[in-house]
Amino acid sequence: MSNRPRRGLLAAVTFAIPLVIAGAPAASAADKPEIKVSGGVTQPVFSYAGAIREHVRVQSPVDSDGDGKKDLIRVDIIRPKESGPGLKVPVIMHESPAFDEPGAGFEVEKKKYDANGNATKFPMFYDNYFVPRGYAFLSVDMIGTRLSEGCPTTYGAPDVLGGKAVIDWLNGRATAIDDKGDPVKASWTTGRTGMIGHSYEGALGIGVAGTGVQGLETIVPIASYTSGYETSRINGALTFSKGTQEFMAKRLDADPDEKCAAVHQRLREGSDDATGNYNAYWHERNYRTGPISKASNVHASVFGVYGMQDRNVVGSQFAEWWAKLPRTVQRKAWVTQYAHLDPFWTRREVWLTTLNKWFDHELMGAANDIMRQPRIDVQHGPDRWISQADWPAPAARTTTLRPQRDGSLGRTPSAGTGSYLDTAQTEIAMADNPATTNPNRLAFLTPPLENALRLSGTPSVSLRLKLDKPTANLGVLLVDYGTDTRINVRELGADRAYGFKFIGGEDCVGPSTTDDDGCYLKAGDNTATTDFNVVTRGILDAQNHKSLSRQTPLTPGKSYQITWKMLPQDYQFKAGHRLGLVLTGTNDDFNVAADGHGTENKAEPGTGAKVTIDLTGTSISLPVVNGAPSK
Repeated sequence: MSNRPRRGLLAAVTFAIPLVIAGAPAASAADKPEIKVSGGVTQPVFSYAGAIREHVRVQSPVDSDGDGKKDLIRVDIIRPKESGPGLKVPVIMHESPAFDEPGAGFEVEKKKYDANGNATKFPMFYDNYFVPRGYAFLSVDMIGTRLSEGCPTTYGAPDVLGGKAVIDWLNGRATAIDDKGDPVKASWTTGRTGMIGHSYEGALGIGVAGTGVQGLETIVPIASYTSGYETSRINGALTFSKGTQEFMAKRLDADPDEKCAAVHQRLREGSDDATGNYNAYWHERNYRTGPISKASNVHASVFGVYGMQDRNVVGSQFAEWWAKLPRTVQRKAWVTQYAHLDPFWTRREVWLTTLNKWFDHELMGAANDIMRQPRIDVQHGPDRWISQADWPAPAARTTTLRPQRDGSLGRTPSAGTGSYLDTAQTEIAMADNPATTNPNRLAFLTPPLENALRLSGTPSVSLRLKLDKPTANLGVLLVDYGTDTRINVRELGADRAYGFKFIGGEDCVGPSTTDDDGCYLKAGDNTATTDFNVVTRGILDAQNHKSLSRQTPLTPGKSYQITWKMLPQDYQFKAGHRLGLVLTGTNDDFNVAADGHGTENKAEPGTGAKVTIDLTGTSISLPVVNGAPSK
């Protein structure tokens, strides 16, 4: 979006969208279709069943499969039948790589088509909800997937540029053809477009926005990547790593593997699983500062949703990109305690209301209060939400805690040493029974908190250490010790690992047809009462302590001071609870690798290195809003 001041409904003249406010005289309404706004939001006055359904293929600027032709991107469209010269409408665009496999959303929906090749089933609810409100909805097959040509490149330049080409076509800057090969113009749209999606889908919106393309007015990324590198490794430590880049490309493309064999080889070699280093391959997939997409180029507004307990899209994917966005970018975010979750499944009514206002304001120019509301919603537990002006909390101040020889965690340095072995352990095993001696970790606790304490932002840790080998995987956990009912992301399974569960029944959020209903399973928070909770963590391959781009093995027996950022968080420690610092090795919760055939295996057993910690030079720094432990 442009950075000019908002002008509410007056902007509708500029946008060329006829709007009528409920209760106002509707002169010649029978002759001229109009979008109805009431209470600051559009109303469902257009027929979903009678909407126009069509499809085009947009020419991209890339030849990702090397067949000598520019790849064509399949675009399935549904729009109000009244849209056209008399009513140009904005666009909500959902680009996905998952329409073949595994399917979109938690109900793994796939497209259906009629005899003319037009989509009669659009995955997700966006079409059911927004087309009746006067939007066109575009369902775009990412390059190399479903009916689009080319090869998926796992966050690479073609993935981004294919989506950009669709925005260009909507604004008259790119070519599209029908099934006969005849050119098609998007004469029914204002060109104002919003992209929305979960995970990889939302990353495509972030990537396209980072090209600075005109016409993309807003993006709504949900649990979405901003750096391909951090999808597979954290600070040089391999996480979802071995073969994952190639595996993802193969899984998303239903065509025979031979078609994209050369691309798969480039993914396999470029990702450099052997070292975990950051290189040119990963730089291309960096949407923060990369050569194809960068945060500084974003002018679209942003409404992001991120789970701070997400093991897939870790919190730094949000925090690092958010901080790099130009200050002129209008933005909003939900920061949650869920994992890799779309809030449609847990906060559905609030989500739909907020999303409706957001798109209406950004794409329709409707006058509502969305930009006057607090910018950030933060979740601190089941049904515990607060609002604030920005993220991290503007009032956060750094407090430093230091491990003590007696196993406590306090404010002053303490002499002494401790040691542990780098072995692969789950976070539960690392954090459980902190008073018990464990050869694979060191644990330190504060006294019970006299008052509640809130963490908001990105902690950092500094370790003074020696190794008996050239490297080790260094792991740090910040733990909340105290019994409480929390969002449960510990359980593995189809839904519970995300922090939600299905609760029976369905909600209908829009009109239905025989092929495409607007009804979805009801879901809610999955909770558990637990004695402790791992709040956040830090992970580092010690030989990447100087640089992510090259390895510097450590000299055994030599002392090093190693400092790095942990993953961000916004969390409330209750009075009476205790903060715990656990120093350990390989984090087995982030130690899974695909083998290229869809099988996940534990990747590394740990280096077996002995890590000796000098307590005098070891500390954790926390961005704290409301005070700090008193001792």
